[in-house]
Amino acid sequence: MDLALLINDYAEQHRDQGWPRQRMLHECLRSAIRSGTLAAGARLAASRALAEELGVARNTVLYAYEQLTSEGFVVTDRRGTVVAALAAEHKPARRAPAVQEAGLSQRVRNLRAVPGPADRMGAFVPGVPALEQFPMALWRRMMERALRTITVEQLNYGEAAGEPQLREAIADHLRASRGVVCEAAQVFITDGTQSSLDICMHALADVGDTVWIENPGYGGALAAARGAGLAVAGIDVDDDGMSPTPEDWLLRPPRLIYTTPSHQYPVGSVLSLRRRLALIESARAAGALIIEDDYDSEFRHDGAPLHAMQGLAANAPVVYLGTFSKTMFPSLRIGFVVVPASLAEAFLQMREQSSARGRVAEQLALAEFLRSGQFALHLRRMRRLYRQRRDALVAALGQHLGSVATVHGGSAGMHLSLRFNDAAIDDEAIVAQALERGIAVNALSAHDTQGESGWKGLMLGYAQVPAEQMDGLVKQLAALVHLAAYAANCSRTFKTPYPPARRTSGRSRR
Repeated sequence: MDLALLINDYAEQHRDQGWPRQRMLHECLRSAIRSGTLAAGARLAASRALAEELGVARNTVLYAYEQLTSEGFVVTDRRGTVVAALAAEHKPARRAPAVQEAGLSQRVRNLRAVPGPADRMGAFVPGVPALEQFPMALWRRMMERALRTITVEQLNYGEAAGEPQLREAIADHLRASRGVVCEAAQVFITDGTQSSLDICMHALADVGDTVWIENPGYGGALAAARGAGLAVAGIDVDDDGMSPTPEDWLLRPPRLIYTTPSHQYPVGSVLSLRRRLALIESARAAGALIIEDDYDSEFRHDGAPLHAMQGLAANAPVVYLGTFSKTMFPSLRIGFVVVPASLAEAFLQMREQSSARGRVAEQLALAEFLRSGQFALHLRRMRRLYRQRRDALVAALGQHLGSVATVHGGSAGMHLSLRFNDAAIDDEAIVAQALERGIAVNALSAHDTQGESGWKGLMLGYAQVPAEQMDGLVKQLAALVHLAAYAANCSRTFKTPYPPARRTSGRSRR
């Protein structure tokens, strides 16, 4: 196959997108692999040769190859870059899935919020961005402009699905940055991820239906599922994310599947491409819907952000959730749901009867923040800052706790997890002791969804902790962990009976 000809044809067809050459090349190769045009085992041209043939810088080709490698579409060996075998395992659906078979519950008019305790404050509290870095002066000016432009009609109850300007801006942003396939009509504004979860659990399943939630997993999803009267099945998580077994599909077939693939909460795993594709196709076959909570997707520290599951397959049975609480500030309370096109009209009718309409000024200001490019600029700044803070935390953990714990999930997001090598260490006791010192970590075992997940350790948010403070804080935390490890070891020692005395002969040994 003439790879250069394929790339030039693709560039000609998509020149109106205005993509830079790096993005154009990556999108072309990715599309060719997904469609089977570049079959599994096909060897791509050497980066230098392809760059010369296309008349572009070699770094342009290297970027595309490296991104495809990070996404799992290609692998490298001594002889070059090869299309991965897993790419050929995914076959496009021959017909659009009957997403509507998943149905809508009878309780869509009775939505309720799930109250929770106020967030604890302190070093390492998860989920809190670097609030001091937010461009408040700029945001204030945008809010003032929004208030000046609000009409008398907009003082009335707002649009049920959200302000059209914001829905359009979000749809454009998701298509460009996350690979989400959607139109503005599929986007619905909510009060945040918890509100989105409550809506989905009530609207997309009936009482008694089974919902899969990662184990360990997000407690807010568990609360929403229980509030909707659903049967919760905990699906174990490993280093590659959610890992359902054939027995899970056979014995506990789901109606809904909740997952955090970009940065699993709380462990931090990134769901591998192979598992993403398998989960989509298995859910399609089972008539289930996946609720993709794209938690922390904007902050990938080792490589470019991975595309969302929603856009990996045509008409994927995926409901996509997002929020601006982590990328901007939590009190903004604006999130969104992207539903399959077949459910958009039903969702609109539901929201017209149940949504809390208002906050027009905030939505208009956010739409301007997105459209002006300031949101993308803010994300770039935060990625650099969070990467520095992540690096400082990982270095300190390795120095002070490397002998008793292993770091997981540091490649993305605003938190990582520290898994104890000794499962007998009491992580919840450490959390209580640390809080007395102003250190607000979470216990991994406290996030068990069903039974014991086997994860014992700590969840550490680092976004709001300056890099220069990491070492001192980790030293304090390490003292508590080492003490708990010593106590766990002593407990085992005293509970273990002494070995039987050795029998000796009557002869003395010289």
